[in-house]
Formats: sequence, C-alpha cells, structure tokens
Amino acid sequence: MARPAAPMAFNRASAHALPADDVLAALGSTRRGLERAAAERRLAEVGPNRVETSPRRTWLATLLAQFNDVLISVLLAAAAMTAWLGHYTDTGVILAVVIINGVIGFVQERRAEHSLSAINKLLAETARVRRDGHVERIPVEAIVPGDIVLLDAGDKVPADLRLLAARTLQVQEAILTGESAPADKNVAPVGADAPLGDRASLAFAGTIVTRGNAEGTAFATGNATEIGRINAMLGAVRTPQTPLTRQLAAFGRSISLFVLVFSVAAFAFGYFVRGMPAADLFFAVVGIAVAAVPEGLPAIVTIALAVGMERMARRKAIVRYLAAVETLGAVGVICSDKTGTFTRNEMTVETVVVGSGTYRIAGRGYEPRGSIVSSDAGMQAALSTDVRRLGAAAAHCNDARLIERGGQWLADGDPMEGALLAFAAKAGAGIESDRRQRDGEIPFDPARRFMATLAREASGSRIF
Repeated sequence: MARPAAPMAFNRASAHALPADDVLAALGSTRRGLERAAAERRLAEVGPNRVETSPRRTWLATLLAQFNDVLISVLLAAAAMTAWLGHYTDTGVILAVVIINGVIGFVQERRAEHSLSAINKLLAETARVRRDGHVERIPVEAIVPGDIVLLDAGDKVPADLRLLAARTLQVQEAILTGESAPADKNVAPVGADAPLGDRASLAFAGTIVTRGNAEGTAFATGNATEIGRINAMLGAVRTPQTPLTRQLAAFGRSISLFVLVFSVAAFAFGYFVRGMPAADLFFAVVGIAVAAVPEGLPAIVTIALAVGMERMARRKAIVRYLAAVETLGAVGVICSDKTGTFTRNEMTVETVVVGSGTYRIAGRGYEPRGSIVSSDAGMQAALSTDVRRLGAAAAHCNDARLIERGGQWLADGDPMEGALLAFAAKAGAGIESDRRQRDGEIPFDPARRFMATLAREASGSRIF
C-alpha cells in the first residue's frame, strides 16, 4: 500500500484553485479523516498549530535601547565630566533626566509588546475534527494538515481550511480583509490569481463563522496560516527611523561638534593668547561644555511622545515604538482601496421606510437605545404601527444576540442581524429574539433571501 503524500509537499498557495478531492489527495487524507497514528506523526513533523511569536526583546535589551541615542550619549558624557569636576548636584540632575527618559520609554514599549503578543488569542482553544470516521473535540494545537475540521455558526476557524462541504456558510473575515460584511463561502475552486478576499473555497484561521455550517481539511497550520504570516511580518518590523529621530540625531551631532570646536577654540585662545594656566582653562572649558548641553530636551520629547502613545492606546491603536507616534503628524495622504479598513466594523439601521412614511433611526453601533424620528413630522409621540410590526419581525427572524461588554455593545452572530436587533429594541421589541420559543422556522437562504419563524407569545398566541 502506497504511503500518503507528505503534507509539506503540498503547495498551499494553490489550495483555493484545486478541487476539494485533489487537495485531500495531496494532503494524504480522506473525508473520514486521518488515522490517529498518522495525525501523531504529522504533529511531530510540522509542530503544534500555534502562532509562534517572534523572540521578544528581553527587558534589559529594551531598557538599554532607550539610551541608544546621540543626545543621551552627550548627556552621559556631561554627567561624567561634572562628576569628575566635583559638581555632584549637576551630575545628579543630568542622570535623573536620563533615567526618567529611559524609564518612560521602557514602560511604554513593553506595554505595546504585551498588546501585540495577544495575536495568539485569535485562535480558538478546541475544535471538532473527524479522525478514523469519528467526530471528536481536540485542542486546536493538535490539528495537523489533512485533518477534517467541522464548523458551525459561532465557531472560530482553527486553521486555514479548504472547504469540502458548506451549507449557507458565511465567515467574518474583517481581521484579514477589512470588509465589514461576512463573506459567502462555497466549495467551488476559484482562479489561481484570486485575491485573499475572493477565495471563497477557503476559511482562514482566526476568522469567525457567522452563519451555516461546513467541513474542511486543514492545509496550513501555525505560522503557515495567513494570520501566522501577518504575525511573522510584525515580528520582522525593525525600529523605524522617523523624521523626529533623524532630526534629534542630527541635532545631537551638531551640538556635540559645536561644543567640541568651541571648547578647543576657547582653550587655545586662553592658553596661547591670554597665557592662562592650562589646568584652570581645562576646568573652565569643561564647565562651558556641560552648560551647552540641553539636559531637558530628551525628557521633554519622551514625555510628549508618551502622552501621544497613551492617547492612541485609549483609542485601541497600538504603537509599538515610542518615536513612531510622531510620524502620524507627518502623514499627508492615506491611500486605500478598502473602505471597511477604516470603519468600526459595525452596521446600524439609520432609515426605515414603511407605509406610514420614512423614519430616521438615531443611535450608534449595536447599542439598543435611540430615538425614532419621522422625516415628515419630527418626533412622534407614538410610533407608527408599521414601525412596531417591522421591529417585531426583525426580532423574531433573527439568530444574533447583543452583548454588552465593558460598556460596549457587540453583536454575537451576523452583523446585519445584530443591526436589525438593535433597531427592534429601539422600536420596542426588545433585544432578545424569540428563537427559544419557536415552534418552527424556515432558515435564511441566500438564494431565497427569506426567513420565517412561528413563535409563541407569553399569552399563548402565535406569530408567523
């Protein structure tokens, strides 16, 4: 019996363009899944399905990096000279400025690195797979290329999958594509040159299933996944040379050169022209050199950048290097082909048109609070019956949930259904759909663009 093809021999870049059975054959797997022994061998061969973060700088390396600056070097030299001259107060002040500057930069950059390491949390903890024809739940780290993974609505995709079967499947891929709307998925191959967002036959690690169910074979795990590739790109980022750091370095060199030239000239003038003692001249020149160094400049710059970094963090924008904050002020033009990239990835019902007229819906995001205003007659004392009935329909035919977390409302499920549920609450229908009391339903189908439910009210009456 021929041994199955090794998973590393498979060209992952072509998974979306090949028929599903060809991908299975290339991975040495079947729709029954891998045998346990084969899965264990592959796990030992390719390693755990875990996004390996790049080696982080040690705390000592991060701290020492704060002093790798021309101006800081000049300050340290000035501190050494004042200590040699016996001016210990000046020495203490200069060293205090250098230490405060280093500590502020160290704390801010370590905090940013901790935030970036959270990318591992994008992967789920367990997943359902089929092995030897039996479905079981295993740790995500144990998934290997060739495993058959089963997905349901609400699941987080544990690895890059080539879909083998998909039923009304939609996946939220905003973390990779920036698109706010879920992507429709199917099993049909697509063109080999299709961009990431158009690879409908694939489901990517870290994305979330918002509708339907599916099964697929894992063809890339760990760092080989798209999210792993992004993580590797983040790890390859080098400390940037920003306009501010270049200007400060040039200023530091200029100050150093000026102090050196002026000190030599002053010493030569005093010794050769005025005939002053060399020892007295040396102490005088050193004092002038120390006085010429702007001790407060590094601390002022660092504090200003730290304040900007903190403000960005409060708005959930991570700045890895302190000096990079300044580059935001130098941006003149931003070019992008993805409108969703700069949105909040939320949907909101803003206008409703019913038989009684047109209504504007106030509110933001998924928060289930806001007024409903008629475009014709201003605020209505009593909402139109049509608006109330539409809100009730939006609540009944809905599989999403609204969750308040940390003062922010989030949609658990399809973003559009979340937006409809928020509108239903504003129309007086509440934020919970009646799916727990349903006597029957016709699930939404993209082909029909229709969903229907038969629900039972507390009074016992039924609503269709």
